[in-house]
Amino acid sequence: MTSSANDANGVPIALPAIKADRLSKRFGDSLVVQDLSLQVAKGESFGFLGPNGAGKTTSLKMLLGLVTPTAGKAWILGQPIDSLEMKADIGFLPEHCRYHDWLTAEELLDFHGRLYAMTPARRRDRVARTLDFVGLAHRAGDRLRTFSKGMIQRIGLAVALLNEPKVVFLDEPTSGLDPIGRKDFRELIINLRNAGTTVFVNSHILGEVELMCDRVAILDRGKVVAQGKLSDLLAGDQLWEIRIGEGQPTSELEAMLSVRIEVLSKQDSTIIVKVADRQEIPWVARTVVEAGVDLVGLAQKHSNLEDLFVSLVESREEGRPQ
Repeated sequence: MTSSANDANGVPIALPAIKADRLSKRFGDSLVVQDLSLQVAKGESFGFLGPNGAGKTTSLKMLLGLVTPTAGKAWILGQPIDSLEMKADIGFLPEHCRYHDWLTAEELLDFHGRLYAMTPARRRDRVARTLDFVGLAHRAGDRLRTFSKGMIQRIGLAVALLNEPKVVFLDEPTSGLDPIGRKDFRELIINLRNAGTTVFVNSHILGEVELMCDRVAILDRGKVVAQGKLSDLLAGDQLWEIRIGEGQPTSELEAMLSVRIEVLSKQDSTIIVKVADRQEIPWVARTVVEAGVDLVGLAQKHSNLEDLFVSLVESREEGRPQ
């Protein structure tokens, strides 16, 4: 795979910003990541999700070239993941930022600019612009030991953005932040995407991912169990809430409903069912009436990323190591 390609008619093909093809990693007898395949388009914000121990961090480190894959291949910006040339175009914010706390914000970024071999003039420009982008221009001369957790996350993002990367990897970027800090950081990430930067977010905070990301992949026990646009992933099975008269028996109704659809739960006068097709809803209403139960209400229960995540992971719980 090269940095550019053409189709049969000579028209340039838009290569993905990130591509993994059957990427796997084994530590001893343990297969931590198995056949990871995904694509992230340029300028896209992509969420990478999974429960603890799913292999998210190992996958991220393989893409960054920090861990050598046991099998499979991956490319960033059309270059193999061991390419030094490619690494000049990526940024990385680790989950736990640790910096020399006696340095000022300006000194820290200047130091990293030297590592990038930037000229003094370019360092001054990039340090000023990056601090302004993350909202720390007014703290440029303050030592890091005076920074809050949220401000350390911001300075970490500034380090990741100093070289004007085309792709940024963020590992649990809002973990440990208070609600205001999460909101501010989320806005920064959205601004990055809107500016055309490809953003790869590894996170377990599902609500944040739902607000920030265009597409997601869900990893469980080292394998991708779902991948795609959120709107597409959430448009499958539909959850509906049936409200009936208080105190009315439901055993017969639940049995009748179970003939064609799945009854998920029953609590007080509310029954939650799952249907694969909206065309089933008139039948549901008729069935409630035929069962001799008062139908008080019937409404779609909008599923979200958390509902999808839980249903996918729980469906694979059998056989999960304890």
